[in-house]
Amino acid sequence: MAYLIAFAPWIAFAVVPGSAWSWAALIALAVSVAGVLRQARAGLPLDAQVIAIGSAVYFAALTVLAFADPRTALHAYTPALASGALGLIGIGSLALREPFTLGIAKQEMPREAWDHPEFLRVNVVITAVWTASFAVGAVALAFLAHSPAAPRVTVQVAAFAVPMVFTGRYVAAARARAAAA
Repeated sequence: MAYLIAFAPWIAFAVVPGSAWSWAALIALAVSVAGVLRQARAGLPLDAQVIAIGSAVYFAALTVLAFADPRTALHAYTPALASGALGLIGIGSLALREPFTLGIAKQEMPREAWDHPEFLRVNVVITAVWTASFAVGAVALAFLAHSPAAPRVTVQVAAFAVPMVFTGRYVAAARARAAAA
């Protein structure tokens, strides 16, 4: 459930029709900012909000572009740009040793688990898988930018579904290893 909340701005953007992409970007920006504020009020430090902050920055830039030039040629590439932005957020979070999944995991795990080295390692692996999926999705979506909607939607869904399934299975295996130890 926490993953759905973390990606709520991206889901909000995706469900608004492409013809209203300016408004979709603005709605996603509002959802992003609301998420950052909600997490801050809940006591989650900013370094645990990497995906939320990265989403707010991306949707702020996209909102400006969408309203400044609604007919930009970049509009056809927004799915690829979105997936690429998520991939860059992932790469940046891994480079800073603050995998974006930490903020999500911290919402589901007790405070005493947060400082355990295995907790960080599991989140590095999970973030790397999400990042790779977003990067592959961005490339595929760039090639499919002017194709019919069905292949683009399939790639977008796969870019989220594959790492989501992996995450569920990997976390279950990590918990089983921890319980056995």
